[in-house]
Amino acid sequence: MSTKPEREMVRRALRPGLAAVPVAYVAGLALGGTAAAASAAIGSVLVLANFSAHGLSLAWASTVSVTAVQVVALGGVVVRLGIIVGLMFVLNAVAWFSPLAFGLAVVPGTLALLAYEAKLALGGLGGMLQIPADPAASRAAKRLAAKEA
Repeated sequence: MSTKPEREMVRRALRPGLAAVPVAYVAGLALGGTAAAASAAIGSVLVLANFSAHGLSLAWASTVSVTAVQVVALGGVVVRLGIIVGLMFVLNAVAWFSPLAFGLAVVPGTLALLAYEAKLALGGLGGMLQIPADPAASRAAKRLAAKEA
């Protein structure tokens, strides 16, 4: 089972994602000072880490089973969003943190990465994904084929 397409998608998204961090910093600096700049940069890095964790966890799950892919895809969203919200609350306790700048980096950053992921998938990268057959379904298909023969 190859996880190359998933890892390739993450690798391709890292380039523009890393370029977005200094852009977020400069925008935060221009609009709200150094605290907003740091908060926006942290938000951008968190979006990139979230996307990478998503892609790599799906790559791992695709080597296990269809069920694992579904659990990671659906459950992972809740876990990763919980981590983002939790980090925002933790950072909010720091005097210099700007939740507004953080949010204004996280939301459009996430939307931009989702659009980029869709572009890659529509370009055919997702078509190379290989998810193993469910073992129970494979056994049932073999038994059915044996009965029909």
